[in-house]
Amino acid sequence: MIVSSTPENAASLAFVEFALTLVTVATAFALPRLGSAWFARIEHAFVRFARKRGLVIIAIGVSAFLLRLAILPICPIPLPFVPDDFSFLLAANTFTLGRLTNPTPAMWTHFESVHITMQPTYMSMYFPAQGLVLAASKVLFGHPWFGVLITTALMCAAICWMLQAWLPPTWALLGGIIAVVHLGLFSYWINTYHAGSIAALGGALVLGALPRLMKTARTRYGLLLAVGIILVAFTRPYEGLLLCLPVAVALGRWAFLGKNRPGPALLIRRAAFPLALIVAAGAWLGYYDYRAFGSPLTLPYTVDRAQYAMAPYFVWQSQRPEPVYRHQSLRSFYYDGELESFWKIHNLAGFLPYTLAKVLSAFMFFAGSALIPPLIMLRRIFLDRRIRFLVLSVLVLASGMFIQNFLLPHYLAPFTAAFYAIGLQAMRHLRLWKPEGRPIGLAIQRLTLALLFFMVGMRLFAGPLHLAPREWPAPNWNFSWYGPGHFGTERARIESGLDRLPEKQLVIVRYTVKHNPFDEWVYNAPDIDGSKVVWAREMDAANNLDLLRYYPDRMVWLAEPDKQPAAVSPYPMPPPLTADSK
Repeated sequence: MIVSSTPENAASLAFVEFALTLVTVATAFALPRLGSAWFARIEHAFVRFARKRGLVIIAIGVSAFLLRLAILPICPIPLPFVPDDFSFLLAANTFTLGRLTNPTPAMWTHFESVHITMQPTYMSMYFPAQGLVLAASKVLFGHPWFGVLITTALMCAAICWMLQAWLPPTWALLGGIIAVVHLGLFSYWINTYHAGSIAALGGALVLGALPRLMKTARTRYGLLLAVGIILVAFTRPYEGLLLCLPVAVALGRWAFLGKNRPGPALLIRRAAFPLALIVAAGAWLGYYDYRAFGSPLTLPYTVDRAQYAMAPYFVWQSQRPEPVYRHQSLRSFYYDGELESFWKIHNLAGFLPYTLAKVLSAFMFFAGSALIPPLIMLRRIFLDRRIRFLVLSVLVLASGMFIQNFLLPHYLAPFTAAFYAIGLQAMRHLRLWKPEGRPIGLAIQRLTLALLFFMVGMRLFAGPLHLAPREWPAPNWNFSWYGPGHFGTERARIESGLDRLPEKQLVIVRYTVKHNPFDEWVYNAPDIDGSKVVWAREMDAANNLDLLRYYPDRMVWLAEPDKQPAAVSPYPMPPPLTADSK
């Protein structure tokens, strides 16, 4: 969904980037040979290194990993702060216990929360790939975020590998570097627990394996293609389907009409293991759906959306009847956060501007202002046979997004490598652009890359430059590659303090009527009753009394997130319970 307001750091840094982009283009026209000797020396070394394809892929992945670790003093390990984060962490904590889901807790109406199913079982509403990675990271490294870091580094390496199959090696290396800068350091893909790195990794494997498979018919590329399909199916299945449709058409055309296709018997042998892998993964997903949602044919999302959501996903669908909400903040999330956006796009007057806003938000995340100038080569891109398949694939994606109500950048993650390939090819055309014989395109391309690295420095020193973000909730960080600030500190501070107390704790959360529904605090561990700190919603007096009686051995606190700063105090016990306890 698209949220309207913008945090200060995104607005300020985006303005600086846009202004400097204009300066860059103007400088290229005025002084097209500025710094040409210096740039040429850098490019020469760049070209020599790019020829070492295997080493380049490793270098990109290792750089993404080490650079993000290096800036931990400035950008620390993130805290969960949005509903998606807590939902995936619930899945991760469930998997670390060796189970696929959890029984519905006894007092479940106090624990209802965004993106969490309570019935038929208590579990994240999402597909399981992200939760599995976070769980493995927690077991192996002691913290789930390292799984995000590793998958993001693998994503950057896979994007570079994919680009090597479509573009010259120098440009593949450049694409890998841009991926590290735009996605691997500051973006919400690396600084939350819910975003697009796994799906982007899967998409890069699919698009990188496709031309290699059609060229060599080697089994390893078939396996990589299968792994990529599984990753997108286990993260972003709708967008993954939009990616796999043109891939399936290309493979079918090659298998039946390709000049270098293998014989039918060899083709069947080479395809057997990859197909078996896909079938096995599908069977496991069906079993997971059966355990978590009651049926192997009931996919994640569907149960939670049927229970809570009013706005459908696609423009042709009608609004669902309003369910019975037991909590005002849940209604605000699905009404103010989703249904109002649905109304805007569900009429002719709002459809076009809302759709344009979706396109602009996605472009600003993946490219930012600095990478706008290569778009002047858009006509040549559409005529370019080298990447025609990728352009057609993105058009398939566009048609799929055109009919979908909501859009966040990680929805498009399976196509990340395709975006990079198209943008880099546009940059290649721009480099050769010489109006009136002047190397203006080359100057724009060189200065654009210099600006990109300059903006990295600006983001690193955003605090001293007074470009630091406001405290959460400050939306729209997910539409900028500058990423979020270190959000979630208030809830984490309170939970940490209560966790240090010797007794078990019960925190009853009270929101004001103006509470931001995206700033949700009621999230719990898989085993709620066994947790040191339990978070619960305040309800009416009778339900609150039932909750207090259910947890008679816990210290009870009142949390008020909407105070400045957020406050926690002893809960005012109702008279009947106080009398009983004497």
